Amino acid sequence: MQAWQVHENGEPSEVMRLAEVERPTPGDGQVLLRVRAANINFPDALLCRGQYQVRPPLPFTPGVEICGETEDGRRVIANPALPHGGFAEYALADSRALLPAPESLDDAQAAALHIGYQTGWFGLHRRARLEAGETLLVHAAAGGVGSAAVQLGKAAGATVIGVVGGPDKAAVARELGCDVVVDRRAEDVVAAVKEATGGRGVDVVYDPVGGEAYTQSAKLVAFEGRIVVVGFAGGTIPSPALNHALVKNYSIVGLHWGLYNTKNPALVQHCHEQLTALAERGAIRPLVSERVPLEGAAAAVQRVADGVTTGRVAVVLEKGAGA
Repeated sequence: MQAWQVHENGEPSEVMRLAEVERPTPGDGQVLLRVRAANINFPDALLCRGQYQVRPPLPFTPGVEICGETEDGRRVIANPALPHGGFAEYALADSRALLPAPESLDDAQAAALHIGYQTGWFGLHRRARLEAGETLLVHAAAGGVGSAAVQLGKAAGATVIGVVGGPDKAAVARELGCDVVVDRRAEDVVAAVKEATGGRGVDVVYDPVGGEAYTQSAKLVAFEGRIVVVGFAGGTIPSPALNHALVKNYSIVGLHWGLYNTKNPALVQHCHEQLTALAERGAIRPLVSERVPLEGAAAAVQRVADGVTTGRVAVVLEKGAGA
């Protein structure tokens, strides 16, 4: 089979190599899946760079989120078991963690429903306890993680403010349903959000960026607001001033979604049921901006790493191109 392999750490476009390899053999509790589509996530770039919290042995195949097909023909969503990741014709996965792919989504959309939307659901509902009528601020609102949070926020009845970088991403954020869009390259984010909220600020901040975005969040969070720390795609990990959280009465909550797979897997299943129901009624739909063949995976991972994409980029294998 064909698979992309990383033999040394570095930038994805430089270290990912397409090779002919043997199909992986399932271990105890694992299943072999034919990959129909693999969604590209920022962690795939971090894996290539050797900067992710999980460091699989070299060589490995990246790709942490797929829509695959079981031997008996079931279409499922899975997180491949590294080092046998999803940018390949076949991948391995934990048989107990397979989730049914919603019939309302095609392969690329189904592959993109899992990590970003589970992270959004847990962040907004489990950690921040977002309520209808509250105001949600989403950083990088046109990106893969942010776009999921925007849709979930709207589905929950919140007013959603999206922060983006550039006019093209601003247009995407509006299409996603943002009530207010702020272009950080053309506007003062703090001033624009304060104006949009009448000076009150926002109830919940969803921050997958860190760095300057977090600094803005601390200035904009309202009384008894919640800042959900999801990741640091901006490259800088902030050091919050806890005295500031004290005097403004707001909460800083972290979210590492992957922990739920071991700490409370039943909740992951419950979340998938909620997401499937939302997808079936059209309340959420993964924004797949690009579909590339397996041969284009390395270049696509690099584009995601460089932050120049909107929504999700999916690697779609020809045999599994349809729903």
